[in-house]
This record gives sequence, structure tokens and C-alpha cells, in this order.
Amino acid sequence: MENDRYTYRVMWSEEDQEYVGLCVEFPSLSWLASTPENALRGIRQVITDVVADMLGNNEAVPEPISTKNYSGKFLVRIPPELHRRLAMEAAESGVSLNRLASEKLSKSQA
Repeated sequence: MENDRYTYRVMWSEEDQEYVGLCVEFPSLSWLASTPENALRGIRQVITDVVADMLGNNEAVPEPISTKNYSGKFLVRIPPELHRRLAMEAAESGVSLNRLASEKLSKSQA
């Protein structure tokens, strides 16, 4: 597991009444445990085993998100009326539509 650079999350599962360990790059896999630490340990071991199995079968292994390069650009399709409203808001604020969208996306992550 020394080269493990995948993206993990541990959260409480109300349905299972346990902590669930998840890996973003392998969305179909999870691990349940009574503590967050054991959930993380468990999902990391599952990923290690799955990656070893995939490599043994000459299958493509997902690239960790943390090692990918991102351009900072992506295309979003929105309804024309929303596009118009956002363009008007940007103009009224004296900023570009790109700046307005970036600020709104940043606020949604706060």
C-alpha cells in the first residue's frame, strides 16, 4: 500500500449503523466497520487487493485523481434562460461570466 494515492472518504451510514469506507476511484467498492479508523483501513486493503488482481489480469487500473493534471477548464451546459440571468448578473457586478461562475462554484464548496 506504499504507493496508494487514491481518494478515500469515511462517513457514518445510518442505514448500516456503521462507518463506511469509500474510494472515489472505485465507486462500487466499500467497507463497513464499527470505527472510522477500521473503515479506512478496510477500504484501503480492499483497494490494494483489487488493484493487485487487476494488474495480475492485465486490466487497466484507475489513475488516482491526486496524480491527474487538470486544465482548470470544463464545459457546462445550462438552460438558455439561466445563461441569460447569469450573464446579466455578471454584467451588473462588473465581472466576466467566467469569474461569476467560478465564484459561485467556490462558494458552493465552502
